[in-house]
Amino acid sequence: MKKRILLYILTALVSLLVLLVLFLRLRYGGGQEYKDLSTAPVYTQSQLEKVIAFEEPIGNVAASKDTTQATRVFFTIHPESRPETNKLMEIVDGTAVPYPNTKFQEHFNTILGVFTDQQNRLWIIDHGNHGFDPVRVVAFDLATNTIIHEYDFPEIVAKKLSFFNDLSVSPNGKYLAVANVSFFGKKPSIAIYNLETGKSKNQLENHSSVQHEKYVPVTPTKKMRFFGGVADLLTGIDGIDFSRDGKYIYYAPMGSSGLYRVPTAVITDFTKTEEEIATSVERVANKPLSDGIRTDFAGNVYITDIEHQGVFVVTPEGKGFTLIKDKRIQWADGLSMTNGGIFYLADSDIPNQMLQSKEHIAKHAPYHIYKFKRLGMD
Repeated sequence: MKKRILLYILTALVSLLVLLVLFLRLRYGGGQEYKDLSTAPVYTQSQLEKVIAFEEPIGNVAASKDTTQATRVFFTIHPESRPETNKLMEIVDGTAVPYPNTKFQEHFNTILGVFTDQQNRLWIIDHGNHGFDPVRVVAFDLATNTIIHEYDFPEIVAKKLSFFNDLSVSPNGKYLAVANVSFFGKKPSIAIYNLETGKSKNQLENHSSVQHEKYVPVTPTKKMRFFGGVADLLTGIDGIDFSRDGKYIYYAPMGSSGLYRVPTAVITDFTKTEEEIATSVERVANKPLSDGIRTDFAGNVYITDIEHQGVFVVTPEGKGFTLIKDKRIQWADGLSMTNGGIFYLADSDIPNQMLQSKEHIAKHAPYHIYKFKRLGMD
């Protein structure tokens, strides 16, 4: 009798395991490889300068815009690496120190995206453990290093299983746009926050332009496939940025072939219907599998190429080419550009931190931030 009961239990457990594997495979698996769009790089290795080497994985990077003072550089420690103490850092005299101080780190939960705007504010987005805790945006005044704005997204916007990742603020400082990856929830969108009204709304939820096309990244380190090949890193909208004139929001799903844009006036108008917003979306160009994106003053869009260790550029005419290809880069993640035209690139080395042990993460340290000049600078 006991053997029969044990057999029933074992059979039930095996059946549950098979069902779980099937669920994961159907929901998160089945990725295909993407074509190589990279070209011979325009920049040489000497034009990519290392800014800092850090013992914990870098999340995202933000450089100050004020050209009257020395550039300040901030970065998050990637939440996927499960940081135990500090989470937001500033590089001071070549060394990373907690920002604004050590004590304040207790207020951060799972911060990743950072952005500096034209109003000399540093913005940080906390995805709140994928929406199970408050999803919050915080802004510091860089003149005083004090908090001047806080906002918790309502749950109708920041739903459970959401993932508020990269962010950008319009040049006039009125709107904040966040890429909601929603990897687990499968409801990617662009979250718009109107700083003047205090209202926010999800836009383009599950629109084709914010979804992946089942492309799985393949880096020199590994194919981003997990659990014995059951689940792939199939990621929708990730990089996002306002154009420098504020007329458009450019965005790109990681696992998609397309770079898109939508008029700011349309997507920030909460009276517009989903159809009106959707019809205003424009596919700009083909792109590599990407993470962060940033625009420059000339209308170029810089796109990190996560598979080929570099940075890709799409011109205003829609022409694409490789700007940087460098074996030092493990995963080209976030970008930030100063008003002086200097780009900062966060190398988060996702393959060596995502679902990895602390020992593995420490073994593959250090992790890096690099910088380079925008196109057209001597």
